Amino acid sequence: MSEMKEASSFGWTDEELLAYPLVYRPDLFAGKVALVSGGGSGLGKAIAYTFARLGATLVLCGRNAEKLAQARAQIEALGARCDTHQMTIREPDQVNAMIAKVFESHGNLDVLVNNAGGQFPQPSIDFSPKGWKAVIDTNLNGTWYMMQAAARQWRDHKQSGSIINIVADVWRGLPDIAHTCAARAGVIYLSKTVAVEWAPLNIRVNCVAPGCCETEAFSLYPPEAAANYEVSNPMLHSGDPMDIAEAVIYVAAPSGKFVNGEVLTVDGGQQLWGDVWAYHKPDWTKVD
Repeated sequence: MSEMKEASSFGWTDEELLAYPLVYRPDLFAGKVALVSGGGSGLGKAIAYTFARLGATLVLCGRNAEKLAQARAQIEALGARCDTHQMTIREPDQVNAMIAKVFESHGNLDVLVNNAGGQFPQPSIDFSPKGWKAVIDTNLNGTWYMMQAAARQWRDHKQSGSIINIVADVWRGLPDIAHTCAARAGVIYLSKTVAVEWAPLNIRVNCVAPGCCETEAFSLYPPEAAANYEVSNPMLHSGDPMDIAEAVIYVAAPSGKFVNGEVLTVDGGQQLWGDVWAYHKPDWTKVD
């Protein structure tokens, strides 16, 4: 995807996601259960569809019932089972109830993908306390509630599990989205910490850090920022949802059985090359 699309056409259609040729065998996750938060749109939907195409039973959660229903219909059309839960990961009681329901309904959970999150572009000096708290509460606290609830169930059921947290390419900072940079960095080091604590429980905890990968969320950013994403890495184009979906599969599958406490960065070399201003790149950064 080397050419920028119109804002209304950002992201991949369901048909494109479902037609994408996978590198994994079709039955890789047969008999396995995968829970994907924020699975009704964007990267979460791509991840969910990929697990379903590889034989997994899916559980999706999110705030938008309509998007969850649409994703569920596509997954069921593949012949896979899919449960949905309309809820918010910001509320620990809702999270605990949902995770308990997964074990009640399926008897196990093999993979938890914490994809749900969000942010808005704005110079950090202008953040309101409400805006700051909203991003931190979703991206950091919500992810933690999901991790802890799943880990407790795995411990109590004496089962192993894998947690994969979708974070961000935070290594050079993220101007204009400092709130999400702080939250995602928190998730990264939280993951590294509990990867050690929970290893005796046979729970692996890892992160996948996307660089600029095109989804419908691109339309939320100013056109100038979206155009800059194209040159944010030395490959000079954005990634796509399947770059992230297949990275998640690698970590979740037996291929990743000895990967623990790691961050798989999928960014085309962005961390070595460019800078991304999500709102507006100021003139003082531009060199003639």
